[in-house]
Amino acid sequence: MKNCFLLLAFTFLVAGFGSVNAQLNKINFEEFDLDNGLHVILHQDKSTPNVTVSVMYNVGSKHEDPSRTGFAHFFEHLMFEGTENIDRGQYFKIVQNAGGTLNANTSNDRTYYYEIMPSNQLELGLWLESERMLHAKVDSVGIATQKGVVIEEKKQTTDNQPYGTIMQETMKRAFKVHPYRWQVIGDPDHIRAAKDEEFQMFYEKFYVPNNAVLVLAGDIEMESAKQLVKKYFADIPTGKHDLARELIVEPDLNGEVRDTIYDNVQLPLILQAYRTPAMGTDDYYALDMLGTLLSKGQSSRMYKSLVDEQQMALQAGSFAMPFNEPSVTLAYALPNMGVECKDLENAIDAEIAKVRDELISEREFQKLKNQYENDIVKGNMKVATRANSLARYYTYFKNTNMINTELDKYLAVSREDIQRVAQKYLVEDNRVVLYYLPKSQQQ
Repeated sequence: MKNCFLLLAFTFLVAGFGSVNAQLNKINFEEFDLDNGLHVILHQDKSTPNVTVSVMYNVGSKHEDPSRTGFAHFFEHLMFEGTENIDRGQYFKIVQNAGGTLNANTSNDRTYYYEIMPSNQLELGLWLESERMLHAKVDSVGIATQKGVVIEEKKQTTDNQPYGTIMQETMKRAFKVHPYRWQVIGDPDHIRAAKDEEFQMFYEKFYVPNNAVLVLAGDIEMESAKQLVKKYFADIPTGKHDLARELIVEPDLNGEVRDTIYDNVQLPLILQAYRTPAMGTDDYYALDMLGTLLSKGQSSRMYKSLVDEQQMALQAGSFAMPFNEPSVTLAYALPNMGVECKDLENAIDAEIAKVRDELISEREFQKLKNQYENDIVKGNMKVATRANSLARYYTYFKNTNMINTELDKYLAVSREDIQRVAQKYLVEDNRVVLYYLPKSQQQ
C-alpha cells in the first residue's frame, strides 16, 4: 500500500507496471455491465483453488484538485478503515482469518483494491468489496488517523529516502499544466488542510459502480459467480456526480530544462526525462522497445558501454513510464568514482545518438522481439496478475481483449520505428535534465 519511487528500484518498478501483460495462449474471459454501470469481468482458471476479487476505480492523482493533491492515495488507506457493517480495524483480520491476503495501490491514473482468497471464500470477498463501495467509513476518526499515516509515509518513502524526490522534481519540470506534475502521494499541506466533508465528497464522486471495474479471476463457476455479483453489487446506486474530465493538453516543452538538486545522497545521479506519448499509442510501444534495447540486462547497449566497457557508470538505464496520458521516457546513470557528471551525461547522449543515427541491427532487433515474447509467456502466469491486467485494459482503453492482442502491437514495431521515435522524442529541446548531487558539493 505504499507508493515509493526509489531510483535503484526503477527497473523493478517498470517491470511491474509496464511489462507486456499477456500470454501466448489466449486468456478467456466474459464481461458484462450491471444496470448501475459497474463493469464486470470474469476469468476462470481452476489450476489452483484460489480466486482474486478485485476492483479498479477510475481515479488516480490526475483526477484531483490541484489544491488537494494526494486524495486518491489517501483513500487507498482510508478504504481499509471499515464500513457500516465492518468494525474499524477488522478488514484485514476478516480476510486473514479466511486464509486470504489483500492489498491496494494507487497510480496517477487509477486505484486498485484486491483480495486473494480460497475459492470457497468468493462470497466473502464480494461482500467486502461491495461494503467498501456502498458505505465505507469516511468519518472524522478514520480521516484523522489516516492523515497521520500518509504524512508519515511521505516522510519515510520520499523525503527521507536517497533520490526519493526524484520523480517529484522531474515531473514538476516536465509538466506545467497537466496533473502528472504532482505526485501520487500528494502534498502533506493539502491533506492537513482538507476538511472531512471534502473527503466525503471525493468518496461519493469517484467510488461508485459506474466508475469501477470488478474482476473475478481464478477457481470460479461462471454462472454462480454472476449471481453472486448481482446479489452484492446490483443494488448499489449509480453515482450522482458528473465523471467527465477535461483532457488537459500539455504544451510542448520547447527547450531543454536543466537543474541541479542537492540532496542527502552519497553518489551523484544524472537523469534525463523526455516528453513522450501515452501508453497504448504506436509510438509508446516503439519507445518501450527502445528502452529495452538500451538498458535491459547486462548485454544492453547502455550497460555494456557505460558500465562494462567505459566503466563510467555503476548503473544505467532507460525506460518509458507507463502513464495513460502523455508521459516521459527516462534515462539515468550513477557515475563511477572519479567520473564527472557531464562526461557521463555526454556518454548517455552518445548512446541515444547512435539509435537516432543508425538502424539497429537485425540481430539486436530479433533479440528484442525474443525478449518481449519471453516476457509475454511469463507475464501473466499468476492469476492475480491477470486480474490486474484485465481491469487495467478496460479502465484505460475500454478494450479488455488487449490482454490477448498487445503482443501484436510490440511485434508490429519495426527497426525504422525505433529509429524514428528516437529522432522525434529523444532530442535535447524535449527533455528535462537533473543532476542529483550530495549536499556536501553545494557551494
